[in-house]
Amino acid sequence: MKFRKKHREESEVFTDSLNDILFILLMFFLITTTMANPNVVKVNVPKGSKDTKAKQNIVVSINKDQQFFIGQKQVDPSLIDSFLLEEIRRQKLTIDTPTVVINADTAAYYGEVYRIMRIAKRDTANVVAIVK
Repeated sequence: MKFRKKHREESEVFTDSLNDILFILLMFFLITTTMANPNVVKVNVPKGSKDTKAKQNIVVSINKDQQFFIGQKQVDPSLIDSFLLEEIRRQKLTIDTPTVVINADTAAYYGEVYRIMRIAKRDTANVVAIVK
């Protein structure tokens, strides 16, 4: 008894463009993950021993000339309280507990850094200081 073999048609999958797409996606993710944070003003920060990472929702920078920045925007020192409170409340619309990152130069006055910490804590935001 002879059985007939059924001939099945083999289907082809063209993967020529798949390689190109994967390469483009790989390049995109490599480039976007290595970009530096554009919201940081260059200051000389103190040294620290712990290595923890925090999401940088709000970045407050104080340089050696006692100039204040929220992100890249320079703010008058007498108005920093209101601008920071406004920024924290704006962030609270999307995030439950925003994080205020303090990027202070080693020559910045400690009282000004403490004032930023107190404002952030009063409005229930987390406070993190950047160190080397």
